[in-house]
Amino acid sequence: MAELGEFGLIAELSRWLPPDPRALVGIGDDAAVLAVPDGRVVATTDFLLEGRHFRRDWSSARDVGHKAAARSLADVAAMGGVPTALLVALAAPPDLPVRWARELAAGLAAECARVHPPASVVGGDTARADAVLLAVTALGDLAGRPPVLRGGAVPGDVVAVAGPLGHAAAGLALLSAGLGGGDPSWASLVTAQLRPAPPYDAGPEAAALGAHAMIDVSDGLLADLGHIADASGVQVDVDSAAAWPAAPLPEAARAVQMAGPNSSFSRTSRGIPPEHADADGLAQGLAQRLAQGLAQRLALRWVLTGGEDHSLVATFPPSVTLPPRWRVIGAVREGGGVAVDQTPWAGDTGWNHFA
Repeated sequence: MAELGEFGLIAELSRWLPPDPRALVGIGDDAAVLAVPDGRVVATTDFLLEGRHFRRDWSSARDVGHKAAARSLADVAAMGGVPTALLVALAAPPDLPVRWARELAAGLAAECARVHPPASVVGGDTARADAVLLAVTALGDLAGRPPVLRGGAVPGDVVAVAGPLGHAAAGLALLSAGLGGGDPSWASLVTAQLRPAPPYDAGPEAAALGAHAMIDVSDGLLADLGHIADASGVQVDVDSAAAWPAAPLPEAARAVQMAGPNSSFSRTSRGIPPEHADADGLAQGLAQRLAQGLAQRLALRWVLTGGEDHSLVATFPPSVTLPPRWRVIGAVREGGGVAVDQTPWAGDTGWNHFA
């Protein structure tokens, strides 16, 4: 990167990234100029920090590009908008290989291509830093519809989600436990952490269906539903049976627990005398059931508080017929805060940067 230089890098980025036909002025000037058919612009921004949101020993540069774009594009979709463009500011060490930046650009472009019609990178900035830092601003179009806000939920609404829950959290746990290259059935979980794939078109779809409130699941299902509850002055209640983790989450949770220093399911550590453990089939069965139960609890915790899937969760009038990809997982009630199975939730709800 030091040999290429700032303006050389900008020139290369403009060559690596596809142009946007909607951009009246694209990369290379002081600012981009975009046509705005709706007359309004949806705008949002997100950081992606090395060591906090990704690790280069886990993620390829292409992975980082996908994740950086997805985090901001999903916010536009959560407003009911269609993402149109990204502005990307990149700070990086001078010894970062140019090929890393090229692969980063490829990941950004590939994630933008998942939007219909494709979004694009129309500008940004570069700087020197001790670690890689990306600041991504996404712009979007409401196509004449009002934005779907957090504050519109009303008692009687159903709560539905489009996309997976808990997969990215499971992938992070697998990577942290050194199991990223384990069972092939877990590959989708690791991919969900490295390259979340939000259902961007579900945002405008929810708006057209009459969604009252919507948000993307970035910090955790309960944390983000808590934002809707607070903004709307209601209680959002999750039905644990409807949100119950399906395969391969429980299997991955069992593997993570087995890999932990204090989580092996030995008969001794679970209070079953070792002299009876191998001989007593009942004791073995009890240990196995206990292990399965603990794994289910961990998997459910990923679903409720994991975050980073960037799936969309919305509240709808109960009269709305939802498309199959929208899974009903709860209801809106009188009151405040979040609940699970009609019991107010008292534990952690998800990620808090400053906790």
